[in-house]
Amino acid sequence: MAAFRTQPVTPAEHGARGFALFNLGFRPFYLLAALFAAFAVPAWVFALRGHGWPAGYLEGLMWHEHEMVFGFALAVIAGFLLTAGRVWTGLATPRGLPLALLAAHWLAARVLIVTGPAPLAALVDAAFPFVLAAAMARVIFGARNARNYFVVALLVALGLANAGFHLAMLGVIRMPAATAVQAALYLILTLLIVMAGRVVPSFTANALPTAGVKLRPRLDRVALGVTLVAFAGAVLGWGGWPEAALAFAAAALHAARQAGWAPLATRRRPILWILHLSHAWIPVGFVLLGLAALGIVIQAAALHAFAVGALSGTIVGMITRTALGHTGRPLVAGRAETAAYVLVHCAAVARVAAAIVLVAYMPLVELSGVLWSAAFLVYAVTYAPRLAAPRLDGKPG
Repeated sequence: MAAFRTQPVTPAEHGARGFALFNLGFRPFYLLAALFAAFAVPAWVFALRGHGWPAGYLEGLMWHEHEMVFGFALAVIAGFLLTAGRVWTGLATPRGLPLALLAAHWLAARVLIVTGPAPLAALVDAAFPFVLAAAMARVIFGARNARNYFVVALLVALGLANAGFHLAMLGVIRMPAATAVQAALYLILTLLIVMAGRVVPSFTANALPTAGVKLRPRLDRVALGVTLVAFAGAVLGWGGWPEAALAFAAAALHAARQAGWAPLATRRRPILWILHLSHAWIPVGFVLLGLAALGIVIQAAALHAFAVGALSGTIVGMITRTALGHTGRPLVAGRAETAAYVLVHCAAVARVAAAIVLVAYMPLVELSGVLWSAAFLVYAVTYAPRLAAPRLDGKPG
């Protein structure tokens, strides 16, 4: 274990007083993810309208699917974990030049994915989850933080899914590349479900002590177990009633789980209701997944309920909350944050509606893209100065 020993974080280690973008992981990665989100989806909708795509490695639909998971979502995960890892362990996660190089790695992958050459793009992009896993392993294993060992395993699994995607795209293995992206989305949703069970009821109980939040660990474990089997069935394409029954069971379990978190008590607290509303898309997504298994709706309805509603909603809620707390600001959502929350969920409604009714499909997709991108543009404009400046209270980070 000697190789994993690191020095504890000390107050003197918070970096330059004037420019703090690389003081802690959430700063560069949240900003990069928000800027990427603001422009990537409009670019995809522009291409979907038949206006062409730059010649390169990934194009069109495969670029959109891959980049929303392994580009946007993974950047947010990197920022969250590199920040939370220090809190979990008390050990220093990458900062300064190492953090800048990690952010540059992610950015280089985004550029190469469009420009090519294909083998170099695949190599650089596939390496990123493993580099991030190594950075997290250093502190989690170094602190013997057994509760979060699964985080390293999940990052490695994401790396394997990404490698599988690229090998399929390069024709090295025979597998639908979209299957790897779908598996990665479900892995990320699994992380979201675990973390939501830890933080959403905790945040709610701390802010609203009389709300009556109830923790039911056994229900959490059962819900997670059924979720994993349901996701496996969807990836393996079981179809029919076996897949549908699992999905409907997962929906019921997650609805029951959330009911104990007193979601209605948070309706006057945007910083809280954004997390509850986003989690509510998980049972909705499972209902749609079950209906898709029965051939009643297309699978895209479920995937976008999960990706735009649950995942993106939770992301915008957490990147505002994390940034407020770690820059020394009160945990209060103002007009900009609330606008971003509303925009994301309106985008989710429009995108899921497009996949269900298939009437006015392109206008609804375009509306969803504009709303979703606007949400993250609001975040980027509002938070860029905060992410680049030192904490208001002078503490490290």
